Amino acid sequence: MINYFKYSEDNFEQCMKCSVCTAYCPVTTVNQDFPGPKQAGPDGERYRLKDIKYFDETLKYCINCKRCEVACPSNVKIADIIQVVRLKHAPKNVSLRDQLLANTDKVGKLSTKASSLVNGLLRARWFKSALDLTLHIDSRRMMPLYGSHDFERVYKENYEKSQSKFTTKVYYFHGCYVNFNYPQLGEDLIKILNASGIGVFLLKDEKCCGLPMIMNGLTKKALEHARNNINIIKKVVDENYDVLTTSPSCTMTIRNEYANILNLDTEDIRENVIMATRYLYNLVDEGKIKLVFRKDFKKRIVYHTSCHMEKLGWPIFSYKLLSMIPGSKVTMLDSTCCGMAGTFGYKKENYEFAQEIGTLLFDRIKKSDPDVVACDCESCKRQIEMSTSYTVQNPISIIAEALDYETTREANKNN
Repeated sequence: MINYFKYSEDNFEQCMKCSVCTAYCPVTTVNQDFPGPKQAGPDGERYRLKDIKYFDETLKYCINCKRCEVACPSNVKIADIIQVVRLKHAPKNVSLRDQLLANTDKVGKLSTKASSLVNGLLRARWFKSALDLTLHIDSRRMMPLYGSHDFERVYKENYEKSQSKFTTKVYYFHGCYVNFNYPQLGEDLIKILNASGIGVFLLKDEKCCGLPMIMNGLTKKALEHARNNINIIKKVVDENYDVLTTSPSCTMTIRNEYANILNLDTEDIRENVIMATRYLYNLVDEGKIKLVFRKDFKKRIVYHTSCHMEKLGWPIFSYKLLSMIPGSKVTMLDSTCCGMAGTFGYKKENYEFAQEIGTLLFDRIKKSDPDVVACDCESCKRQIEMSTSYTVQNPISIIAEALDYETTREANKNN
């Protein structure tokens, strides 16, 4: 059972009403209906504990970007307070649209089986207009496309047998995006790690991290997925293996939201769930592996820090890893929200807000005029590519493209 008042009891009284969180909130600048994180979070909770009639429907506009928590000088879990109370008062009958957006694994599994047909429909104006009219998924939104095969199949057919030869190994929580939309990112990670003398194994029976379910009010389903993932991760952590990820949102959900929102015990696994860029950078920095790059790889790269990457505190690892490429110039953009926020930006009633939030980021990218935008987050990738003319790549994919594999394997042959 979820302890819905966990943060009301333990944390909100630490708020000293400085309003720094409101100043950093990307939503309050574009949506006057949203009261802001201080009022929606700790201030509102003081009233809600006295009488739940003070619950405000405008809390639905919180995008859970966590920027309020990053900014808070008192370490108040502001976004968590909002999400917990939203889950408590989520409507019993979740709309069909929100169910479809939340069940990324089920929709992905069906879509990859008929990817040519599905992708054709998702590109068609008439179909997007139909989604707009019937489900209120905005027709202006660029929809995610699906791979012809899921990553788990690609891994089994091309990589699984060769991984046992490595003495060092890690497990990979690939997530729905890699599994159904972009298997190449998972392949890129495996190629880098294999060249570094590290084997990669997949977790058995992995499920969606559950964040889309949390954000769309599917509490029971989120709990089911979270418990499943905690159990399978614990089995490999108990054997002293790390679990790598390539999605900041999945990582933050497993490390933070399972405990803070769903009230599940993650103490035994939390520190072993690590972004791949952090893992790689630390190994290079400690002299345990070497990455050797192509001499002909030269690109101007701007790095965008996603909101959840900032919450984790790990953008520096992706930035420094990219900066190791000798022939590239890497610039870190000032941190700002892209506005997409997972499923938030697909909803018709949120589209204008999402685009207005992202305007500052889009302008900064255009002004920088890079060869490629580097970003760890798949939601940011979709938003930036739809709203600008620039290609967005995960830092892992850029490293994979720049790596001299033969020389790297030779440098790490004793690992």
